[in-house]
Amino acid sequence: MEAVVVDAGSKLLKAGFAVPDQDPAMIIPTKMKRMPEDGQLNDDLAFEDISVDPVVRGFIKDWDAMEDLLHHVLYTGLGWEIGNEGQILFTDPLSTPKAVRERLVQLMFETFNISGFYASEQAVLSLYAVGRISGCTVDIGHGKIDIAPVCEGAVQHIASKRFEIGGIDLTKLLAQELRKSNPLVNIDISDVEKLKEQYACCAEDQVAYQNAQKSCLAEKHTLPDGQVITIEREKYIVGEALFQPSILGLEEHGIVEQLVRSISTVSTENHRQLLENTVLCGGTASMIGFEERFQREANLCSSSIRPALVKPPEYMPENLPRNSAWMGGAILAKVVFPQNQHVTKAEYDESGPAVVHKKCF
Repeated sequence: MEAVVVDAGSKLLKAGFAVPDQDPAMIIPTKMKRMPEDGQLNDDLAFEDISVDPVVRGFIKDWDAMEDLLHHVLYTGLGWEIGNEGQILFTDPLSTPKAVRERLVQLMFETFNISGFYASEQAVLSLYAVGRISGCTVDIGHGKIDIAPVCEGAVQHIASKRFEIGGIDLTKLLAQELRKSNPLVNIDISDVEKLKEQYACCAEDQVAYQNAQKSCLAEKHTLPDGQVITIEREKYIVGEALFQPSILGLEEHGIVEQLVRSISTVSTENHRQLLENTVLCGGTASMIGFEERFQREANLCSSSIRPALVKPPEYMPENLPRNSAWMGGAILAKVVFPQNQHVTKAEYDESGPAVVHKKCF
């Protein structure tokens, strides 16, 4: 039986057997409904009141909910049989606390009775997915942005950067702008999320953005409840906030400058290899015009070596940026498990959860 690869994000959980050049078999929301103790739902309870987020800003926070979610994924979704569990590889967000890694390996061996475990950092896996072992990843997730230089398959933690903003904050920004321009319309945040995915785009540069704020083609959109809203200049603000974080009220440099600054702390002999193998990943990186704007900003940056984006191999699925960590995990699973580089049940029983730090780098 193939190993299972799990990439549990703040918004979506991706899971499936390790088939490297295919999308994960399961892509489901991480958010779960929690039933009231009496098992009865009444009309006074909104979805937000009964929902729970097992993963917040990239890290597992609600372990009971995570256990329920994984049980559903592994046994119902992927067809594992109780008593005949296989091997599993998890993707780790940048700077995952040691306690979280230990608790995850403990959960998998003691509750799910798996036969083998491995975990690897998302930045490394996203590079594997495009055929690289060195480079930089700019991962714009639902709850965080991670910028990570990777040399020879190892994340350079001293040079990595993590920002506690992500797609959810851009959705809230869009909601705020839409409510200003459509004051009579009551827009739910879940509807704004869909509007962002459908309409959000990046202006070519700051001048184009400023022009769009003065004059932009208006589009009408009918919400599921029949209300009609107008979207025009707002669709550009989501992408622009990544290049001008002051829009979000943050005193930070834009995303390209952050990348260049993070590389500056790495040995100069590695700068070219890192910057010229830059990979964009995460759902937000798939926004219309984002890749082009990123490259344009990169060509204008003060660094003598300009960041350049890696083009995914032709044989990989089109939406590779959204699933690159999972796909890299599928590639790695084909190596670590057959070569016995993973944590085995015997090793876990002998050394306990701390064994994960010795075996999984």
